[in-house]
Amino acid sequence: MTRVYGIFGWPVAHSRSPAMHNAAFAALGLDAVYVPLAVQPERLGRAVEAVRALGIAGFNVTLPHKTEVIALLDELTPAARAVAAVNTVIRREALLVGDNTDAVGLARSLLEAGVALQGASAVVLGAGGAARAAVFGLASAGAVRITVAARNRPAAAALVAELAPHAPGATLTACALDAELTSALTGCSLLIQATSATLGASESADAFAASLPLDALPPSATVCDLVYKPLRTAVRARADALGLRTVAGIGMLLHQGALAFERWTGQSAPIEVMRQALGQVGTR
Repeated sequence: MTRVYGIFGWPVAHSRSPAMHNAAFAALGLDAVYVPLAVQPERLGRAVEAVRALGIAGFNVTLPHKTEVIALLDELTPAARAVAAVNTVIRREALLVGDNTDAVGLARSLLEAGVALQGASAVVLGAGGAARAAVFGLASAGAVRITVAARNRPAAAALVAELAPHAPGATLTACALDAELTSALTGCSLLIQATSATLGASESADAFAASLPLDALPPSATVCDLVYKPLRTAVRARADALGLRTVAGIGMLLHQGALAFERWTGQSAPIEVMRQALGQVGTR
């Protein structure tokens, strides 16, 4: 019997995950299919019940459901509990288990690009779910100093307070997107752009990129924008112009997907097949 997997989101038609996972199933000869499932926020509970009733084997979760789905699941992995967000749901017999593969997926994408994370000093822009995953992933991979910067400084401070117990090897601090950010970037080896400000090509995305004091970064620093549409965001373009190394956010999509694939199937993910399906371009 064909095993069915999918992704819950609203909207979700733009998702590249179906192409990536269906290519992986085909490469390994698995009788499985992965489909996009458009789930309106007010119908999320009914959608999860449908998963249970229909025997769907597992699913991914994207915006705006990553937090709200938690209350509808039976268990959480330590990573999902720490990040307080779920992007992968695994069926274990009658139980639905929420996991977060975004954090490790980001770390793997950076390591694959040759970015040193052990002992790194990083700045993460944003205080939402992507930023939470980035902070947890970087701390778990050995970063020793992480500054969370957001327009809403109290939100950044709250994120730091919540994640500090899950990042015992790192010093976490918060700052605003003002003069504090310039100071934080001065001694930073890695900048992660984890807001939605660079989604799409627009004047607002350009203005956001121009407002960041990227020239305060050391010449050896790396800039990664988690947004992958467009692939070369306004922040990456500005970092490129300054001669800084940049990493595309689509690498995180690839590696979080590979981890989800392995959780569901128990088989090693065919990374290169999945990369080709995404049409990935990585570091400059």
